[in-house]
Amino acid sequence: MKASHPSRRAFIANSTKATIALGLGGTLLSESATAATPSVPAALWVTGFKQDPLPYAYPALEPSIDAQTMEIHYTKHAATYAKNLAEAAAAEKVDTNKPVEELLARINKYSEKMRNNAGGHYNHELFWKSMRAPQSGNQPGGTLAAAINQKFGSFDQFKTAFADIAKARFGSGWAWLILKDKSVLLTSTPNQDNPLMPVAGTTGIPLLGLDVWEHAYYLKYQNKRPDYINAWWDVVNWDFVQSRYDAANK
Repeated sequence: MKASHPSRRAFIANSTKATIALGLGGTLLSESATAATPSVPAALWVTGFKQDPLPYAYPALEPSIDAQTMEIHYTKHAATYAKNLAEAAAAEKVDTNKPVEELLARINKYSEKMRNNAGGHYNHELFWKSMRAPQSGNQPGGTLAAAINQKFGSFDQFKTAFADIAKARFGSGWAWLILKDKSVLLTSTPNQDNPLMPVAGTTGIPLLGLDVWEHAYYLKYQNKRPDYINAWWDVVNWDFVQSRYDAANK
């Protein structure tokens, strides 16, 4: 079974959402942000409450991520977060016409169910877009590469530091490359938390996130999380990450 590719109509609809978000961004940020939450550019406030189509077929990321893992991850785990988020939003009277990013900025006002599922939905929507078919020698370029080199010394040193963060995350969670005060940083969060949440230990704008829950890799890698992390670098969509970095720096 293959995932459906986004239709032209879906693309236009998503583009329209982004345009609306740009127009409303100042209002959203001024009303929603707290002192502990990063100021997110309006162009990045575009995640809806429904699960978007996967942007590639299930086998597209092999051998880094196998087709069976991708299908189960997308259709079972991520789909459940979207379903539970819709239930929580209805129960707690959240306006689902607004972006999920706005909800995350004030997530401490809502239930544990909302926190877990809003985070899970947002994290996975970002995760899918952050990957593409494997490329040898895959690495960023341009201004993002310059920022990484300035902060970490080199891309290889960045990869080592990121992998160490991901391996050290106890239990389930995520490793993140974020932008904070115009500088790239590494952090991690437990469960389905993310750096947009005021409850996160280190807040910032997520540029790239790696899912280190066992369901993301166990079928292929069993308990060898480091092997999964090493293979994942081949499928990172650096063009997408660059676009987020550019938007966050405007």
